[in-house]
Amino acid sequence: MYWGRLSDRIGRRPVLIAGLIGTLAVSVLFGVCKTFTAALLVRFAAGAFAGNAAVMKSAMAEIADDTNRSRMMALLPLTWNFGSMVGSGIGGVFSNPATQYPGLFGNSKLFIFFPYLLPCLIGSTVAAFGLVAGLFNFKETLVKPSQSVCVEAVAGQSGAATGCSTERTPLLTQTAVAPVKQNSMRSLLTPLVVRVMTTNAIMCFAHNMCDQLYPIFAATDPRDGGLGLDPRSIGWSLGIEGIVVVYLQLVVYPRLERKYGVLHCYRRGLSISIPYLLFMPFLSLIAACLQTQGEANLSSVLVEK
Repeated sequence: MYWGRLSDRIGRRPVLIAGLIGTLAVSVLFGVCKTFTAALLVRFAAGAFAGNAAVMKSAMAEIADDTNRSRMMALLPLTWNFGSMVGSGIGGVFSNPATQYPGLFGNSKLFIFFPYLLPCLIGSTVAAFGLVAGLFNFKETLVKPSQSVCVEAVAGQSGAATGCSTERTPLLTQTAVAPVKQNSMRSLLTPLVVRVMTTNAIMCFAHNMCDQLYPIFAATDPRDGGLGLDPRSIGWSLGIEGIVVVYLQLVVYPRLERKYGVLHCYRRGLSISIPYLLFMPFLSLIAACLQTQGEANLSSVLVEK
């Protein structure tokens, strides 16, 4: 909200540029964290610079019109899920490169001391590319209301004191930007807005909690209630999830939205999330059975030898 209010005063472009600079910095810093406290502080800073999402929605709404606004806004969650898909794969595949790829990085003291720096560096290049694109290609989208300022005529010219519409008045007059009136937070919290924010907050809480807990759940040993996956497998699983989500958003959802409407799809999506979240922990039972079966097969092979 604070980034959004700031963008209403100084423009979308400066806020987006500041967010990209902050994201670039914390992406690199997170890779060199050696303690939990440092990682937590860097993640806090990453959240502080995460206001680009709201400001970008405003910028896209200002660029679009009634003929393409819905399609343009649909690109935002698509790019988010694509980034989650690629980013998760990068995190799993390139973490601890000295161990995973000893032929390439086995002698690198940097990646031995900072085992998670490489995926963070790769991710930071995305922010760097966005920063360069924003600096050179992105133009300000916020159009502030302006009022014409009458240009006073030069004293002594035909006795005219002011020249708002005289022959001596320049055809292109100067303009002054009127300040944008900021609505109070209380006035924005209408009953409808509160209901929408409440349902969205509950949905985001549940899904973000699931997203953050899944890597820990997947890395935990099946005997302790997890899946027992290595970092590379976790990255691939998250990448596959991202591919499925992109397919659903590009192919499945548009057809359902045209047939049933946005509200119906939103409600059905929330109802489907309930069994999905409830039954996910029970995957550890399948992983435990597979682990027991694998250990039994290994034991039988060793006995035969």
